[in-house]
Parts: sequence; C-alpha cells; structure tokens
Amino acid sequence: MSLTPLNRPLSKLAVACLMAMSAQAYAEHGNLKLEQIEVTAEAVAPGNFGIEADKQEIRQTPGGVSLIDIEQVTEGQVASFEDALRYVPGVWAVSPTGTDSVFLSSRGSNLDATDYDTNGVKLLQDGLPVTAADGNNHNRFIDPLSAKYAVFARGANAMKYGASTLGGAVNFISQTAYDVSPLSLSVSSGSYGESLTRMTAAQVFNDNVDGLVTIENKERDGFRDHSRHTRSGIYANGGLRLSENVSTRFYFTKLDSDEELAGSLTRAQVREDRDQAGINNDRDAGHFQLDVDTWRIANKTTWEIDNNRRLEFGVSYEEQELFHPIVYSPPFFTLLIDNRQRNLGTMVRYHHKVGNHDWLLGINYGVSWVDGGNYNHVYGDKTDKWQINDNDADTLELVVLDRWQFAEEWTLFAGAQAVRANREVRSTTVSSSAVRQVEDDYNRINPRVGLIYQWSQDTSVYTNLSSLYEPPTTYQLDDGASTEALDAMQGEVFEVGTRGHKALAENSQWGWDISAYYAQLDNEILSVEDPAAPGTFLTSNADKTIHAGIEALLSADIALSEDRYHRLTPLMSMTWNRFRFDDDDALGDNTLPAAPKFSLKGEMLYRHKNGFYIGPTMDYVGERYADFANSYKIDDYTLFGLKSGWSNQNFKVFAEVRNLFERDYIASHGVRAVASESDAILNPGAPLSAYVGIEYRM
Repeated sequence: MSLTPLNRPLSKLAVACLMAMSAQAYAEHGNLKLEQIEVTAEAVAPGNFGIEADKQEIRQTPGGVSLIDIEQVTEGQVASFEDALRYVPGVWAVSPTGTDSVFLSSRGSNLDATDYDTNGVKLLQDGLPVTAADGNNHNRFIDPLSAKYAVFARGANAMKYGASTLGGAVNFISQTAYDVSPLSLSVSSGSYGESLTRMTAAQVFNDNVDGLVTIENKERDGFRDHSRHTRSGIYANGGLRLSENVSTRFYFTKLDSDEELAGSLTRAQVREDRDQAGINNDRDAGHFQLDVDTWRIANKTTWEIDNNRRLEFGVSYEEQELFHPIVYSPPFFTLLIDNRQRNLGTMVRYHHKVGNHDWLLGINYGVSWVDGGNYNHVYGDKTDKWQINDNDADTLELVVLDRWQFAEEWTLFAGAQAVRANREVRSTTVSSSAVRQVEDDYNRINPRVGLIYQWSQDTSVYTNLSSLYEPPTTYQLDDGASTEALDAMQGEVFEVGTRGHKALAENSQWGWDISAYYAQLDNEILSVEDPAAPGTFLTSNADKTIHAGIEALLSADIALSEDRYHRLTPLMSMTWNRFRFDDDDALGDNTLPAAPKFSLKGEMLYRHKNGFYIGPTMDYVGERYADFANSYKIDDYTLFGLKSGWSNQNFKVFAEVRNLFERDYIASHGVRAVASESDAILNPGAPLSAYVGIEYRM
C-alpha cells in the first residue's frame, strides 16, 4: 500500500465512501436529534464527567474512536458482548452460540486460535482494568448492560488509556444513581429458552452520598445441543463526596456463569445436523464446560484541584475461579483446567491545562497470578491431577500526552508510552516432578504524534503516526512445547481520517467518521491448535505482517415532515480489512485467517416523535480463511432482521427478529496451519430467532 500526500487519499476516501452509503454524525454511532428541546443541567455523579465530555474527547482525538450509547444498544436484544459492539467499525466480534463466550478482534488482533484467550483488546471499567495484567480476557467480558456508555479506542488510539495492545481498548462507564430511576425492572425473553431479568435500585441520599445495586439472572438453552448457559450477577457502586473537590466511588461485582460448550463441527456434520454438539462435547462424552465464578472490588478517587488540574487514581482486585473440561480423547489425552486467577490493577491519571496545552500523565500497573492444575476427567467430572500450573505476569505502562492547539484550526497531539512487562510460566508434571519454566522481560518506548485540522466548524481531518507494541500473554507462552520465550509484537501504524456532519435539508443532517490505517508489524504472535493433539496450541512469532484497513461509521437523520414527527435514521458500519503475511518464507503474502475481508452492518429505522420506531436490519460478512495456507475458505453470508419498539419516561419495550429468512451460515471457526474437510472447526450461526423485552422505570 503506497501512501501519497495527505490531501489526496483523504479526498478520494471520503468521496468513495460517501457516494456509497449514508453517513454518521460527530463520530459517535447514534442518531442526531434535532428537535427543539429545553436545555437543563445534566445530573452527573461526583468524579464523573458525563457522556458529553467523552464525545468532546473523541472529536479531539486524531484517530479511530467510537462511542457506544447503551441506551441505543438496548433498542434491540443484547444477548452478549457482541451486540454492544455491533456498530463499531474495525471490530469483528461474534459469539459462536450466542452466549458470553465471544471471539473479539480489533484491527486484526487475535487472528490465531480464535476461541482461546481473546487477547489484543484491553477492557476497562471506569478507567480501571478488567483485562488481566498479561492482556488476556480468557474468562469473562464486561456486561454492557451494567454500563451507561462505552468508548472504544481502536489500535494505537488507546494510548491515552496506557493500553499496550494491538487492537486498542474499550472503557465502559458504569451506571450510577445519578443516571437511572430509583427503581427499574426489565425482562426479556426469546428463542431457544433465552430469558434475562434485571432489577436495579438506586438512590441519591444527599449531595454527598449515592448508591446503586443491580441484580440479574440470565438463562439460555441455546440453538445447538449442549449449549445451555446460566448466569447470575450483582453489580453495585456507591459514591461519596469527601469535600467540595474530592470524591470517591466504590465498586463491587459478583458473577456466577455456567456455560456448556457445544464445540465445533466438520463440514459434513454441519450439512447433516448443524444443531448437534461436537462429537466429544456433550454429556455422554467430555461434557465440555466453561464455568467461571468471579468477584471484583474497586475504588476510584477524583480530585478536582482547580479548573485546570485534575488527579484521578484507583485500584481494583478480582478473583476468578475457572472450571473448564475442554479435551476428551481417552485413553490418550483428557484435559480439565481448574485454576484460580487473581488480578490486581492500579491507575493514576493527572490532567493539566496550561495555555493552549492539555497534558495527560498516566500510570497503569497490573499483576496477575494463575494457580491451579490440569486434570484428567470422565464425562466432565475431575479425576487425577497430572500438571500443576503457576503463572505470573505484571505490566507497567507509563504515558505522557500533550494536546497543543497551536493555531485556531490546528491541534498537535504528541506523546509517548513506556512499557515494562514480565511474564513467567511454570508447569510441573505431577508424575515426574519435572518443571517446565518460561520467563522473559519486555521493555519498549512507543512514540505517537498526530494532527487535527478543523476544516470548518463541523468538519475535521486528522492523521497520526504511532508505535504498536504487545507482549505475549501467559497462555501464549504456555503451549506445552517450547522452552523459549516469545518476542513481543511491535510495529508502526499510519492513519488518516475525517469526521463531521452536514445539513441535508432543513431539519435533516448526515455525518461521517472514516479512517484508513496501514500497519507494519514484526513478530506477530500467532498460534494454531495442534491437529495431532486437540486442545494443545502451538505458538510462535511470525516474521513480518501487514495490517491495513478502512473503517467507516455512517448515518443520517432525515425529517419526513416539517414538524419532525416522522423521521428516518439510517445507520451503517463498514469495515474493509487487508491482514496478510509480508513475503514470508513459507506463506508468502497469504491472508491471515479468521477476520472477513469486508463486513457491513446497518439498519434503517422509521421513528415517530412519540417514541415508536420500526425498521429492517442487515448484516453482510464476506469470505474469510480458516487456515494460514489459505486452502480452506468460509463462505460469505447476508442476514436480514427486523426490530421495533417504543419508549416514554417510564416504559421501554422492544421486539426483534434476527436471521429473518433463516439463512445457514458459519458464525465463527477455529484455525489450522493447513485445514482439511475432516477438521471439526466450524461453529454454525443462529437460525431464525425472535426476542421481546420490556423495562419499567419508576
């Protein structure tokens, strides 16, 4: 990919994309609301700065960042983390069976063993880490329904969070008592035994104290055999104003999730019965499961020193108990993982405005410990232990950023990130007491420079040049074969883009957020399942790879009547990817597997001023490969759906139908070095499904 001067690619990219589809406003996915409204002060929890502050932050970032409004997400069914990320361009998220287990990739992260540790994207809750210190999200994701909104900073644009990941970071902002009604109850249900019940109680006691508690229960039988999922949870937070300028907030989460794993199928098995479980997965064989019990406590304190200075700091601690029968091939090999993972994270952020400069100094430090063992099992019941696991990881991230508005239309964004990380994997074979240990340190300084030009009051263009860096996870080191540590992934990325909004006609607008990037990587970490030993993953560093793409988030708000009682709100997210090897000795310029080359998700909703909406949805996913040799191709597919709903101050109801024409398709798949027709690597997608829900707010 050749890079020409800035003005030419930007203009060509904008024209090509804008001629093809409708557009989006202000870089956030959402619909412009142009009605005349009464302006009132927004109630914001002490220490929080509200969604408008994050919208402004996005506009002042020279790169791809999306805001996810959970209120809009819940206009349809939210079955998993995948639904919250539906309109984030550049992100490929899919749940194989509609449960909490999700394959997640952003800008080409995690394109190897797609159902393994789900690394490459750092998850945060109110700026505090949920992802383990080594970068894995193996055991759980954040429940989007517990958040008010989220910000997804893709790739190197996540440096402001200190994230050292290829795919970036997503920060979920928790609901507080200032955001919700004193009491609310929501119930949704639908196909394949899915039901979700949530109750939230919240109270602002006075100007100094507030609290919120949410209790939930989720059940799902699943559209495939052996894919039942149950989850119960408690989400709570409480705030305390210690003085006029200092406030603190405490968080507590308790989750119990029990999930049966349906497993993958061969092509022949998909044709025979796409709803069946894998041959070793069901209760009569390995009874594969992913059962995780989690609790987490956290605290975040904010000190508004003055109008130009702010200090934020916090700490979080989480424990996860994992029970995971995952391999069953007697008498040769069975595997049940019974581990405890503990994560400790700390964060400090200092903001300082000086003249035309806006400084950010940040520190992240995280430590993770994994201890437990690997066991044999019979039908999912643990028997003898054959390996002792003891893995440690810590990561220190320091970031310094300056946003300098050196002219009326120009803003320079410059900074650097320093990363110091340690990974240690120790496994002991019980029968022989033999110890396998892999350990290494990783250090790097990553510079970043960006520029924003405010073309007009409602249009800006931007560019940035940044370093990328991601040390391996302990799961990647612990492949059971190598005694040599992996190198960290590293490289550089160049990005250009534009965002803005324009009037279509009186009372109507359209907008866009388009970015194009090109990254050259060294030592990308790739792993495949060993076909001779299912459940065992072989991991190595590739020499050189290329990650390039175009991301577009486009929408409009079109008035159908002068009084705006009737409107159309089209919304579309488009992603084009080119992830490949770069003149590899064995694989040449082959495409990396798992992510489709092109995907498009959209909706066209009619909205009435009384709160009613209805309209079709559409998903197109292009072809992708299931192996590094590019010999096994997964077909493209197009799905149509329909959703409708209505809301007022006290009630919110919705109904949604997905895969309206019952298209057979493959939702996700495993990865092989060279895949064959007999490999069980395919996860069929959900058939025709229908959901309804209602929420009452007191």
